[in-house]
Amino acid sequence: MNLKSVFENNKKWIKDRLSSDSNYFENLGKGQTPELLYIGCSDSRVAAEDLMGLGPGDVFVHRNIANMVIGTDLNAMSVIEYAVTHLKVNHVVVCGHYACGGVKAAMQSADLGVLNGWLRNIRDVYRLHRDELNNIEDDNKKYDRLVELNVKEQCVNLIKTAAVQKAYRDRGLKVHGWVFDVHSGQLIDLNIDFEKYLKDIMEIYHLD
Repeated sequence: MNLKSVFENNKKWIKDRLSSDSNYFENLGKGQTPELLYIGCSDSRVAAEDLMGLGPGDVFVHRNIANMVIGTDLNAMSVIEYAVTHLKVNHVVVCGHYACGGVKAAMQSADLGVLNGWLRNIRDVYRLHRDELNNIEDDNKKYDRLVELNVKEQCVNLIKTAAVQKAYRDRGLKVHGWVFDVHSGQLIDLNIDFEKYLKDIMEIYHLD
């Protein structure tokens, strides 16, 4: 990749934006009011705004390996707190994707150095759902199913947070689980039953 081309692309992008709206950047500089927090994978094939058909200012984005929501990850927790409490988004989405390298790595028994601690959280998802996963003979289907189950478990982790519980109570915030199919470009809603998950975990994770 010739990095000079990036700056040429930027000039073209600016020109294209201004040709359709001469006040585009003036309006962009006034602030942001996104209604959606998107938590996705860092994979270079999964561009959050593009796959949703959205643009700058429409969505607050956090990305990491395998779209994880880990309570001890201060980066993710800070993003969630800021988006939910201060930007007051109305929807939080965890979006995984098929052919996820992080999920695939977690299915293997290799020592991956510094990644071991991070992947352990995905392996915990496998442990929680091992009966279902071990009954899937086709490795590719098992891989895809773990991607889906990982999304669901990260949604549960979101629901455990004080910010999400308070925002649900105060203004009806919703949590969603999606998967992006890199083979077809389709965005799939896993239809997470947010209120059911919330009710199921409230006995232990309820916060006043």
